[in-house]
Formats: sequence, structure tokens, C-alpha cells
Amino acid sequence: MIKQLLLILLPFLPAFISAQEITAGEHTRVETIYGPIEGYLDGNIYTFKGVRYAKAERFMPPEFPDKFTTLRQCKLYGPQAPQGETLRWNANNQTDYAFGNQFVLEPMDEKDCFVLNVWTPSINDSKRRPVFVWIHGGGYASGSGHDLPCYEGRALAETGDIVFVNLNHRLNILGFANLTGLGGKYSKSVNLGLQDIVKALEWIRDNISRFGGDPSQVTIAGQSGGGGKVSTLLAMPSAKGLFKRAIVQSGSTLRQADSENTRKFGIALAEELGLPADENADFSKFTYDELNAASRRVSSKGIRAGFSPVVDGDILPQHPFAPASEVSRDIPMLIGTDFNEFTFDISREMTEEEAVASVKKRMGEERGEEFCKAFRKAYPNAPSKEMTYIDTGFRASAVNQALAKSRQGGAPAYLYLFTWKPENNALGASHGMELPFMMHNVNLQREMTGASPSAYKFEKLISSIWLSFIKTGNPNVKGLPKWEPFTEQNGVTMILDNKCYPLNHHDSDLLKLSRPIW
Repeated sequence: MIKQLLLILLPFLPAFISAQEITAGEHTRVETIYGPIEGYLDGNIYTFKGVRYAKAERFMPPEFPDKFTTLRQCKLYGPQAPQGETLRWNANNQTDYAFGNQFVLEPMDEKDCFVLNVWTPSINDSKRRPVFVWIHGGGYASGSGHDLPCYEGRALAETGDIVFVNLNHRLNILGFANLTGLGGKYSKSVNLGLQDIVKALEWIRDNISRFGGDPSQVTIAGQSGGGGKVSTLLAMPSAKGLFKRAIVQSGSTLRQADSENTRKFGIALAEELGLPADENADFSKFTYDELNAASRRVSSKGIRAGFSPVVDGDILPQHPFAPASEVSRDIPMLIGTDFNEFTFDISREMTEEEAVASVKKRMGEERGEEFCKAFRKAYPNAPSKEMTYIDTGFRASAVNQALAKSRQGGAPAYLYLFTWKPENNALGASHGMELPFMMHNVNLQREMTGASPSAYKFEKLISSIWLSFIKTGNPNVKGLPKWEPFTEQNGVTMILDNKCYPLNHHDSDLLKLSRPIW
């Protein structure tokens, strides 16, 4: 009877535990090197939101913010970078994906999006805690440090006695257009969104000790597009020394865009707007929407307008992991993906024959047959439907990134595959499913995880793995089988589920055959 009662109450306990007093005043003030700010104390965790870390003119590299003497209130999330409205904000979209993610609709501001948020157990003791810096997803076009409820850093800061930081930066055309072809003052106008992140890391280096953090113990992490940003930061000389460890979740990126084609876009954009195609081009008089419209017109003429990091030979000298950059030789990595990724509805049951037929329809008779055999070799006990729902694209990139890191002969890489699935919705182990667990925020993302007793139990294990890596560079914890670093010889992947276990080269045949079939 007592056990049954505990199972009923377990999902609600985090809400009771976190219902603590909130106060603010002199005891929640920090003197940054730019000026005094005031946050608030949420139970045991000091919280600072919307802290400005940089400033920038349109299409110009970021600079440190201006100094100030008047106390600034930092109790509200700052604006996100300008971005297009996506399906996640459509009130008529009732898909499990939209419902499960519960994306937050936030105000946008081009000038004031250079903000970060800090959660810390103390601002007054002499302790120096590890610092965890979260870089949001959304590709390179959308998202923010708070566009998912589980991005809130309070729980992980309290559970792990760490300092948690997340941030906003420029996106899409404002953050990733390559205007270096215009020359002059635009010679550094490339990879601006990444330059923003580097500036935030420099702000952390210079200020985080005032928030109880250790600037020499910084871990950067990101999922999806955030994982691509982390991958790219690992190859940027300007980021070297600003972090000690790195985590890439469903965003392993080996290569980025080349400079030759992307430079043409900047010239074409200026001409499309009636501006001189040189350093005298003045983009400031155009609205964000006008820039986007001009970009679409340029794209319709066959000139690449996709916005992503660029191997420009300076800020990003080489492709991040083709091979692995020497910039990050000494940085240990935690790398992984989700089993289903961009399949957001795995509700349809299939017989073995139906699943095989579905795969053959997508991949062709011969290749489909080989794929199904390789799938059964890799996952002999998996339900038949998983043949059609499994991700292989993100997984292949993660394996190749771990392989490139291993071949470098420097710090280790640990590879995982997250296979846990909610019991009470059809999302499966979809893109981002691990986020509420590693953030220790299942309670804030109940729509995604289902908030079952098993979800809360699993949260403790997964968050402990991430915290162990944040603190030591090693993910091994009590309750987990021994997790060896990935090598070309062992090909080891840790399966993260209610029962965790390592597998060696288990899906190598599958990955050789496959392409993303979702």
C-alpha cells in the first residue's frame, strides 16, 4: 500500500520540493566588471536573467557591452534574436511534437538579443564550481536559451552544485550570412552567431567567478543546431582556452559550408537591395523582413542563401571534424543521438512483413532487404516497426565524429545512443527526448516525457551522467556499466535506457547501408 502511494505521489514531489521562497535585494546583487546587477534568490539558487554580454551593429562582429554604474535588474529573460515564425508556434498545430515540446513564444529584438542567464548555488562563498554553458538548438535559424521549458538551469545547478549558463545569439541572415566578399569593414562579417557565442564565453571567463563559478572548468554543450555550434567552436582558434569539455547531442557536424559560394551571396544581396557591392553598402536602413525578402530573391537566382557556419580560413580555418581540429585535441567529448530522432509518431504497429515492405518501398528492393537484415543484426529484439522509425543519419554523423576524435589521439570521446521512450505518448526516443532528463527537468517538460514514475527515476541516472562529465570529463557513474571511451577498435556505444549497457560495433553494417529514411 505504501509503495503504491509513493508511486502516485512521485511525479508531484518535485513541484513541492521546488516551492521555495523567492527574495531579492542587496543579497542578490553582483558587481560584474561592466557594472552592478540584481537577480533574485529562488529557494537555494541565485538567478540572473537577461544579462547583457555583448553589443553589435548589424552585420558587424560583437563587442563587449558598455560599462554602467546604475544598478540593473536582471530578473526577466531577454529578447531572442529575430527569426521566422515556425510550426512550433502555430496554435492550430496539435501534433505530438508541438504539444510535447511546448516551445515558448518570446519577444524578438535585434539590438538586445545579446543576453545570457545564470543559475548558481552561491555568489558569496569562495567555492569555485564547474560551469555548464548550454547552447540552444533550432538549426542556425531559430531558437533561444529559453525556448524550451526544460532549458531552465535551476534544477541542474541545485542538484549538481554547478553554475548553469544559457544564452541567445544572432541567427539566420543576421548571424550567418557571409558578407566578407564586400571587403573593408565587412572583412570579419562571417560566422557572426558563433562570434557572439565566443564573446559570451569571454564574458563568462571574466565574470563567472563572481557568480561562484570556476572559469577554468567550463563545459559547453548543445543539442541539434546547438550541437553543430559546439562542433564548430571546437575548431575555432578564438574559442580555444574558453572551455575544457564539450557535449554534442544530435548535432554532430563534420563539415561546414565553403567560403567561395557563400561570399557570392553577400555581393548579390547588396546588389539586390540597390547598394554598392563593397564596404560602402549600408544595410541598416532595411527591416529584418526586407532583408529576408531580398535574400529569397537572391536565392531564386541560384545563389546560395542558406545560413550556416562557413569555413572562411580565418575565424573558422577548417572543417570541424574532417579531420578533427588540433584546436580541440585536449577537449574530452560526450557525443550521442536519439534512437528515433525526427520520427515524432511511432504509434503505428507493424508486422515484420509490413515493416520490411515499408523499408523496401523507400530504399528499393535490394538495398531495403540488406537494410532489414542489418537492422535485425543490430537490434535482434526490437519491435518490427522500429525498422521504419529508426534514425541512421544523426547516428552516422555521431559515430564519424567520435571516430575522428579518436583518430586524433588526444582527449577521449564517449558515445551514447538514447533509446528510452515515453510510456504514455507516441513520441518515442525522438529528437531532444534526452533534454528534460539531462537537465533534471522532467517536471518542467511533462508533456514530452509523460511524467511517469519511470521517467522521474530515469532522470536521476541521466542527469548524474551529464553532471559527472561536466565535473570530470568522464561520464561513468554508479548504476552504469563501465563506459569505455570510443575507439576505432572497440566501436563502443552506451545504450541509455531503463537498463543501460554498452555495445561494440553493433550497427556498423546498418550504418554502411543506410541513409536517413524518415
